[in-house]
Amino acid sequence: LSKRRGIVLDDDLVEGTELFLITALLPVVESLGFSSELLGRTSGAATAPQLSFSHWDVVEVSPFWRPTTVDEREEMGESYSTYNTDRTTNLARRHIDDVRRRKGLLVEEKVVVDAEK
Repeated sequence: LSKRRGIVLDDDLVEGTELFLITALLPVVESLGFSSELLGRTSGAATAPQLSFSHWDVVEVSPFWRPTTVDEREEMGESYSTYNTDRTTNLARRHIDDVRRRKGLLVEEKVVVDAEK
C-alpha cells in the first residue's frame, strides 16, 4: 500500500481465522492493477480486495508549475526546469499523462532527448 501512496487506517485479525482485515485509503489512480499485484505478491493467499470510493482529495502541486524565479531555480535545481525531469517528478503531471496514454490521447513527449548530427 505504501508503494502506491496508500494510508493504512486500521488492521485487525478476524477472530477464529488467520485472516487480516486491513482498512486503508488508496488513491484511485494508484488502485489500477492493485488486485492483480496483491494476488501475485501473496501467491494467491490474499483475497481480492474490496475497493469502494471514499472521498475526493486535492493534489497539492500544479501540473503546469515550473520554477520561474531565481530562488525557485536554486531550490529545485536547473535540471528541474527541463522537460523530462518535470514530467517524471511532478505527480499531478504524471497522472495527467498516464490518463491521456490510457485513453489513447496525445501526450507531449520528446522522443529524442539528446542527439548528435
